[in-house]
Amino acid sequence: MRFGVKPIIIWFLALFLFPLAIYAALYATQERPQRWNEANWGSIGMLEPAATAREARLLVFAARTGRWKGIFSLHSWIVVKPEGATSWTRYDVVGWGSPVRVNGWAPDGRWFGDNPIVLADLRGAAATALIPKVQAAVKDYAYANAGDYRVWPGPNSNTFVATVLREVPELGISLPPNAVGRDFRGVAFAGLTGSRTGVEASLFGLLGVTLAWAEGIELNVLGLVAGLDLRSPAVKLPGFGRIGFDMPAMAAPLEKR
Repeated sequence: MRFGVKPIIIWFLALFLFPLAIYAALYATQERPQRWNEANWGSIGMLEPAATAREARLLVFAARTGRWKGIFSLHSWIVVKPEGATSWTRYDVVGWGSPVRVNGWAPDGRWFGDNPIVLADLRGAAATALIPKVQAAVKDYAYANAGDYRVWPGPNSNTFVATVLREVPELGISLPPNAVGRDFRGVAFAGLTGSRTGVEASLFGLLGVTLAWAEGIELNVLGLVAGLDLRSPAVKLPGFGRIGFDMPAMAAPLEKR
């Protein structure tokens, strides 16, 4: 059966370029800082001082990145506190100098002025069991040398967090669909998803398809993702990310300020 090029173009425009254009127009109407030194990077006041809370805790955060990149993507990071520790430890990857940064910003800090969302928040015994796995994955991250960082298609900040999450499938989460770079692996890949709840195939993070309970149904074209969330029903669109129900309660709500 003959399959024309025109339907492919129409679907590409409908699923990828049209939503992205709409989000870009909405983004342009928002007042956002244009320079690093104009942005608020301070804590949102969600986390108490580590010394006052003895239980272990493991969190994954994401926030919209700045300037033109904010149209397309989020920035994500990981925060841990072993039981009895008197300080939080935050892990990020950035695009200058040595990519992997430790405690470069407040653990619950804004990113380029944008309040973070919580993707995972584990406490107590569950956090204690997984924190060593997270720390080992951070230590073994393959793209930790100066010059390794690449905004698109990766490896970038989301590649880093996604790589760690694949090493800790017990978390059962994936990064939002608009975390560009999360699907970059450096090689072509086919196999189980990071959550081990389904399957995926990816060509260097540029083209891919996913079918899984945790990750949902996703089609990746040039790092832009469209699809459906199955576990917590939602539509996934470039720019917008998820449109639908909130993610399941692996994520604790942020305090209002």
